[in-house]
Amino acid sequence: MSLPVHIFPLGNTAICIEFSKEILVSTNQYIVSLADFLQANPCESFIEVVPAYASLTVFYEPSPNFRFFEIKQWIEAMLLTFEGGSISKKPNLIQIPCVYNGEDLNHVAAYNQLTINEVIQIHSGAIYRVYMLGFLPGFAYLGGLDASIATPRRATPRAKVPAGSIGIAGNQTGIYPTASPGGWQLIGHTDKQMFSRFQEPNSLLQAGDLVQFVAI
Repeated sequence: MSLPVHIFPLGNTAICIEFSKEILVSTNQYIVSLADFLQANPCESFIEVVPAYASLTVFYEPSPNFRFFEIKQWIEAMLLTFEGGSISKKPNLIQIPCVYNGEDLNHVAAYNQLTINEVIQIHSGAIYRVYMLGFLPGFAYLGGLDASIATPRRATPRAKVPAGSIGIAGNQTGIYPTASPGGWQLIGHTDKQMFSRFQEPNSLLQAGDLVQFVAI
């Protein structure tokens, strides 16, 4: 698989590789596999690589021998090498137990002209893809939400959303790994620990994983 790329600096310690302006599963699969490849074949100043929806950011430690131009050359060489790489790695399927008792469950049902049970069945009946982590450590953006329950964010975010809260924002769903402010429509809660700084990896969910919610 070959994708056109745009490579540009993010400050003097990171480089972004942009593949598309469009969010596609195939593009994200390629990006996650490329991230694994770069992580396994680092250059001298490499720190880490962070996949996103349709881009990849490489963080590095600048040195006299490795600055933007040298890192860019390394990335271009790795892209050529990776052309023969495989993106067929089987993703992890992680089940998340969910109690559907969120404060906004009634609103989501009413907004979409559905019953609460229909919302629960639709939400728990899908398999979601982790496109990226962001916003908070361990916060996974899950794509694959059925359009019939898509709901805009709250007009006024809450000052504190409890850890484990499961919400909907537009055509995405996600789980708050820690307590924080947030504007997603809360439909449920899980006791599953999503993030811990004492475990490796820190986040239960990683880019490329698949997620299924199990109603309990």
